[in-house]
Amino acid sequence: MRRRDFWRWLPRRHHYEIRDPARELFLFRQRLWLTGLAMLVVFGVLLGRFFYLQVIAHQQYQTQAENNRITVVPVGPSRGTISDRNGKVLAQSFSAYTLELTPSKIDDLETTLTQIGELIEITPRDLRRFRRAMEESRNFDSLPLRTKLNDEEVARFAVNKYRFPGVDIRARLYRQYPEGEIASHVLGYIGRINDRDVDRLTDSGDILNYKGTDHIGKTGIELSYEDTLHGVVGFDEVEVDALGRAVRSLTKVAPIPGDHLQLTIDLRLQQLAEQSLGEANGAVVAIDPNNGEILAMASMPGFDPNLFVEGIDIANWDRLNTSPDKPLLNRPLRGAYPPGSTLKPFLALGALTSGKRTADYAFNDPGYFELPSGAGTTYRFRDDKPGGHGRVDMYKSISESCDTYYYVLASETDIDDTARFLSQFDFGQITGIDLEGEATGVLPSRAWKRDRFSGPRYKEEHRRWYLGDSISAGIGQGYNSFTPLQLAHAVATLANNGVAYRPHLVKRIIDGSTGQSKEISPEITRRLNLKPANLAAIKKAMVDVNREGTAMRIFKNAPYTSAGKTGTAQVFSLRGERYVESQIKSHLRDHAWYVAYAPAEKPVIAVAVLVENGGFGARAAAPVARALFDDYLLGKREPVKPPSDDNEWEE
Repeated sequence: MRRRDFWRWLPRRHHYEIRDPARELFLFRQRLWLTGLAMLVVFGVLLGRFFYLQVIAHQQYQTQAENNRITVVPVGPSRGTISDRNGKVLAQSFSAYTLELTPSKIDDLETTLTQIGELIEITPRDLRRFRRAMEESRNFDSLPLRTKLNDEEVARFAVNKYRFPGVDIRARLYRQYPEGEIASHVLGYIGRINDRDVDRLTDSGDILNYKGTDHIGKTGIELSYEDTLHGVVGFDEVEVDALGRAVRSLTKVAPIPGDHLQLTIDLRLQQLAEQSLGEANGAVVAIDPNNGEILAMASMPGFDPNLFVEGIDIANWDRLNTSPDKPLLNRPLRGAYPPGSTLKPFLALGALTSGKRTADYAFNDPGYFELPSGAGTTYRFRDDKPGGHGRVDMYKSISESCDTYYYVLASETDIDDTARFLSQFDFGQITGIDLEGEATGVLPSRAWKRDRFSGPRYKEEHRRWYLGDSISAGIGQGYNSFTPLQLAHAVATLANNGVAYRPHLVKRIIDGSTGQSKEISPEITRRLNLKPANLAAIKKAMVDVNREGTAMRIFKNAPYTSAGKTGTAQVFSLRGERYVESQIKSHLRDHAWYVAYAPAEKPVIAVAVLVENGGFGARAAAPVARALFDDYLLGKREPVKPPSDDNEWEE
């Protein structure tokens, strides 16, 4: 056998594959079924999801899609104007362009601010105001960065708008006070809505009406008549593209503008009142006693409400807030002061009403009143006139302002009886004027003192009412503390024979849409049961004040008859020493008061004038009233100055 045949017959090592067609077919079918089942499950899930989206959740997603396509843009209403009784505009709104940022839509705020500053001038004050607004507002709010852009700045930003998502130029309404500081405390001011305002609006249910509105009334008429001035918000339904740009307007609901207010204030008289106070701190309130209309309500120093419209800067805020002159204090409404001798006509009327005194009752005034103080000693209450006023009856006690007369009267009158009578003139309680924040002042009584000194740090002797308390209260000092508004309201009630009208500042409301006018009707709040003879006695004495009494020199040659009462109020106790103005620091000098009405026969104006640390009322306060009377009754506008050649003045 040949060698090659041998090798052919040798067994070879083969790798055999044993195939089972039946098993392979089974496995194939099993995989096919599993794949089909998986595909069926997947398509079932897709079909179920499709059914859910198209049928079950159809309305929900249709609404979302519509919302993505349609944007509702709130449109703020125009705020109502405020004018004086003669139609002179005191507050109005105007439109201007504003560059605004929505911080929640901006990734890198600092970079954005820097880049915007390269296009449009952004001052450090703008940046401070913007950052303060961020601290006070929700981060999704649109906040102003630059206000009152000119046309060139608007155009420059518009071509670069695509670079700044979350930054827009919007037309906004701004508030303007054309008269600046004039009547600033009456008007108040508006300011940007902060978190406290949002919470208050949410609680009251008015928050939706402030969509598209950035500002709200903060003080004065702007606050008290916020609901009237604001109006009703409108809205635009706008179709937008994928980039959020407006394509077309679908629906518009126009905003309803706020109503206009015509005040009772006479701008001319208001200006004269503020001018007459000059550099002095003080207050003037003038009222028509026949209807309660406030003709002038001055508080000096004042402030410019325009500073607050766009957000007051830190320097001006510090100047106003830290000034010792307190320019933000509404003195007629919230300043409480001892009334001094201006209270004497009311105390005398109370004595006539109770029968404690008659108009003719008289005694010799030694110039002081002595009160036993224990251990055989006495405390002497001095009159302002050394040696006294001689024989004094009720007329002379008012016209010459004799303190001793009222020391004696107070010693014989229960303080609670005095408080009950004076409360009828709204002393120690709010008058109800249509401004928020009115102070009540203090009308002392036994109950008041017990409550005032009821804390654990006070002893029983602190809560007890003493006769010395009555003596001080008897000349308008002691615990007595009233606002200039209360004094003006009281003298107006007296001038109107005991008929009291609620003081008010709004004369009529004019519908912002239709122009229809609604008059504010005078409201009688009280009719005092006063005997005509008693009223006549007090009025006669007050006329004598201006004819031959303490204000005689100021009202000399006046072509009308007026009635008044001068007064001074101690800032600190002299402890029985005589008051010498030149020896006392200016901020510790007495406050000067004067209350009056005219014409005496048929009053149409009643005033209360307070000059802080002004000294004698006849010298510092009465000239202001004379100037107002001359202007209102005669049309003669000239400030009145006291005689400079006579330094001897009495209360």
